[in-house]
Amino acid sequence: MDLKLKNKIALVTGSTAGIGFAIAKSLAAEGAEVIINGRTTERVSYAVDQIQKETGNKNVKGIAADFADKSQVQNLIGQLPYVDILVNNVGIFEPKPFDTITDEDWFKFYEVNVLSGIRLSRAYLAKMLEKNWGRIIFISSESAIQIPEEMIHYGMTKTAQIAVARGLAELTKSSGVTVNTVLAGPTFSEGAGNFIRDMAKKTGQTVEGMEKEFFKTARPTSILQRFTQPEEIASMVVYISGEISSATNGAALRADGGVIKSAF
Repeated sequence: MDLKLKNKIALVTGSTAGIGFAIAKSLAAEGAEVIINGRTTERVSYAVDQIQKETGNKNVKGIAADFADKSQVQNLIGQLPYVDILVNNVGIFEPKPFDTITDEDWFKFYEVNVLSGIRLSRAYLAKMLEKNWGRIIFISSESAIQIPEEMIHYGMTKTAQIAVARGLAELTKSSGVTVNTVLAGPTFSEGAGNFIRDMAKKTGQTVEGMEKEFFKTARPTSILQRFTQPEEIASMVVYISGEISSATNGAALRADGGVIKSAF
């Protein structure tokens, strides 16, 4: 199936590892010109090299930017005045008891997880509408619907992403631009992998045993009963990046492994 992504310019934020890396690699495999993003030049360069080698696509570049720093975001936009596909993937998470989440924590999570996508969408949406083609995709989470008690500040930002994406979609009426959200389930990305490995070490369990325990106690509604692989999320993102997804707009699409216990 030809998704008609060849030579489309795609920016994937937070793409040096995990879901972002898988998305960037999949888009590159489809022939898109992909811009990798991470906080350090070293990690960005390594990811660019890996994707070029694995896909054979030499049109993979990188821009380092920390989305906790507004000036670095503006610098990225200055280096990249236009994109066809914007994947707002960058995000942070941290399990923390509610009564210990400071004001600074709330602002930090909102800055990185929500404002990052708002700032980039504000920079690129008008140009997409002018060209009459574009894709903006927010990588949200099942935690947007079922707010985890151990990460209320994180869940709040994931809910906000859905609201922003739906509002932006309303601005694309009668155009070839779409704005959608992907709700990822618990995914074995770098951060989640480290978390599970640390918990396994602390409790004296194997990683496999810790994974089973996690889904038994923390995500019992999961139908998969396992972590999603980053490539499984990437498949959904690549589909809605393509020409054939033109009728999908303003949607919150689940790749959550059935964690959200609702048919709607």
